Amino acid sequence: MTFLFQAAVLAFIALSFALVVGVPFTFALPDGWVNGRGLIFSGLGLWLLLVFVVGGLNSFVV
Repeated sequence: MTFLFQAAVLAFIALSFALVVGVPFTFALPDGWVNGRGLIFSGLGLWLLLVFVVGGLNSFVV
């Protein structure tokens, strides 16, 4: 269970970093919002899911 928790936290950190870099870059492109809207919303949905997964797994690890 500890390995699953650590993998979820690592995925959460990696996705957070990717969103911090990728979202402003997408907005800086001329047609960035129009072309990257689906990818941004998918990333945000996955990020929110990982928040709840990490929170749930935390209760089993501690």
